[in-house]
Amino acid sequence: MEISATQVNELRKKTGAGMMDCKKALTEANGDIEKAIEVLRKKGAAVAAKRAEKSANEGIIITKISSDKKEGVILQINCETDFVAKSEDFISYTNTVVNTVSELKPENVETLLAQSSLISNGINDLLGKVGEKIEISRFKIETAPDGLIVDYIHMGSKLGVLVKFENAPADNNELALIGKDIAMQVAAMKPITTYREEVAKDIVEKELDIYKELARKEGKPENMLDKISTGRLNKFYQENCLFEQAFIKDNTKTVGSLIKDFNNKNNTQVKLSLFHRFHLGDERK
Repeated sequence: MEISATQVNELRKKTGAGMMDCKKALTEANGDIEKAIEVLRKKGAAVAAKRAEKSANEGIIITKISSDKKEGVILQINCETDFVAKSEDFISYTNTVVNTVSELKPENVETLLAQSSLISNGINDLLGKVGEKIEISRFKIETAPDGLIVDYIHMGSKLGVLVKFENAPADNNELALIGKDIAMQVAAMKPITTYREEVAKDIVEKELDIYKELARKEGKPENMLDKISTGRLNKFYQENCLFEQAFIKDNTKTVGSLIKDFNNKNNTQVKLSLFHRFHLGDERK
């Protein structure tokens, strides 16, 4: 019978076994998940099955930037304890994964595991060595043919950032320094979007409802509620949208004004395009 990717993924999540091992086990078990788990355990994947229900909340955030700064990867791999996260075996595997992601450019974790036996088998090999559940949780790949990718990893490797610029000048050293400051800004200030136009409509509507109700409870006249709530929404944008945030190194400036000053000085049209912020404490879906 034909085994679907959904079945393979479900078995992988339950056991921690590699994609190919899961597919073979499901084929042998005619698609029965419970029988496939038995197959894996009989073949030595018992450790993976035992660790499946453990929580993997420690780990590493790592980045890889190409030498020309036109490509970048940010990756999160989780384990159960900080002790393992700092181990040589875990760090070595993490470096192998980020290099493979950079080379193969897979769409997602499932594709990565399907494309590379080195990575999928490596999870079980590492689990056997360290005795903990290991998860490749997420990654993002960015390319900027006419731009620049800048990264920042906070001390301890539990928080990392990628920032992408478009229309970067050929001599981008000055922009790279500004980019590093902006990446640190993202790490510290936790913006939700780059620009206000990118904030989800439901978030905007929820904020407006809250501001109107607060103003109403403050005794403000009904015909002023829209104006008051709009003013407070602007404050929300300034606090939560990267481009409008006060610059942490000089709060007389915004992140947007940094880019504007650079463009005026260098007669360029650099645009702050996007950012990715990975933190081990983020809720994982």
